[in-house]
Amino acid sequence: MELHEIITELGLSGASQKEATPIFDIERERLAELSDKIVNGLGVPLALMFAEEEKRHGFSVFAIFRLGGKTPYFGLRAKVSASDPHYPSVTINVMAAHWYERLIHDMFGLVADGHPDFRRLVHHENIPAGTHPLKKDFAWNTKLEHANEPYPMHAVEGRGIFEIPVGPIHAGIIEPGHFRFNVIGERIITLEGKLFFKHKGVEKLLEGKTAIEAMPFIERVSGDMAVGHALAFCQAVEAVAETEVPERAKYLRVVLGEYERIIMHMHDISNIGGNGTALSFMFAQGSRLVERLRRLAEKTYGHRFLRNNIIPGGVTRDLSTESIEGLNKELDYLRKELDGLEKIARNSDSFMERLETTGVLKPEAATAYGAVGLPARASGLDWDVRIGAPYAAYDKLATIVKVELSCDVYARFIMRFREVRESIRLIKEALATMPSGPLAISYVPRANSAIGYAESWRGEVLDWVKFDSEGRIARCVIRDPSFCNWPLFGELAPGNIVPDFPICNK
Repeated sequence: MELHEIITELGLSGASQKEATPIFDIERERLAELSDKIVNGLGVPLALMFAEEEKRHGFSVFAIFRLGGKTPYFGLRAKVSASDPHYPSVTINVMAAHWYERLIHDMFGLVADGHPDFRRLVHHENIPAGTHPLKKDFAWNTKLEHANEPYPMHAVEGRGIFEIPVGPIHAGIIEPGHFRFNVIGERIITLEGKLFFKHKGVEKLLEGKTAIEAMPFIERVSGDMAVGHALAFCQAVEAVAETEVPERAKYLRVVLGEYERIIMHMHDISNIGGNGTALSFMFAQGSRLVERLRRLAEKTYGHRFLRNNIIPGGVTRDLSTESIEGLNKELDYLRKELDGLEKIARNSDSFMERLETTGVLKPEAATAYGAVGLPARASGLDWDVRIGAPYAAYDKLATIVKVELSCDVYARFIMRFREVRESIRLIKEALATMPSGPLAISYVPRANSAIGYAESWRGEVLDWVKFDSEGRIARCVIRDPSFCNWPLFGELAPGNIVPDFPICNK
């Protein structure tokens, strides 16, 4: 569906010419109604919701929808007054909005009337009531009093039903997360997760910074996704500045993005095989390959996690002939090793039994919650930003992405092999066809806003960046793909046994 058809269907007035991403101003009373028509009536998914505080009238609540094609995203903006900080909940008819509206309340104090579960999301019991960190009058270095606000967890009662609390501190290196199981024997009835224990407040820290000053924060939003977050942010900055990145830089960005994808998919393949199911040999071999890739990243790009390579306007580092030869050689080696790893997995009956029919994520649930990335594609949802809204040099490269229909852990496991092979092919094609030319171009952000996007190894990353008249960040919204996918654990866990939760998790 084209944007002009949606405008006609919904009777929207013309979008503001100021924003690089089309945004339509509406009355707050129509936000839920129009969102329902767009998502459930027209089949256009909700991709993002956020708010900002404005000097003149109070607040604005944005709902951003994913259209793809020539206009990848468009949005609705509803003004909410500071004296009456309420708006009708979008979640009532659009499930994908449920975490966004809770986050908006935590950060700004805006109330989504009718929301079915309006508990805190990011704030924990120790945060005093009435604390809203993204309001303009809240200083980033504020020292809060230690509170004890209630956070009731869901529970199931009945004969033979037990409750198992897990976390938030875990034995491994993963970040804290509390999981509350209600079980009969080992069979899970319900699972509820409580996350955000290490919320870093990056969006607040970015206020008032230039785009370059923001980069160290952006690259550390998620330790496993420096390239994905850097790409989305930089492309938002470039859209605001109406800057076209040099062609060679576009290809180099593809190589960086696909190399990060390979490393992290290999990391997950290793973890599902090893820590998830005790197939130790597979874990050892996968870990060995990940370490080889990390060492080559440091040698080629100067950083094991590929930081400091992508900047607004282009990239910082070129690839020499020697580096290209080294990358191609390592990718050829990985492709052969990958075949052996997959053979080990498929030939292990006990391993396959753990994965098949475990953690089924039904397409209806994935759609309703707005799942993204590989988990969504493993449940039959055909969306990949590299194809649906090509960026960098993806429009010059024939990207092939397939979906799975079994919707279980096996589907998500086997798709990682497939995506690693595709990334190897894309890197090789990019290296072979990359044009010569400059690596970066200058840019000057206007007093404007835009959405940047990228397909990371975990899925679609979205950044909305707004600059003031001095070229500094007035508001930056960062939407990691896991924000969309984590809520799905409450859907896919019931019916499985407790020991299978780790492989559902991984």
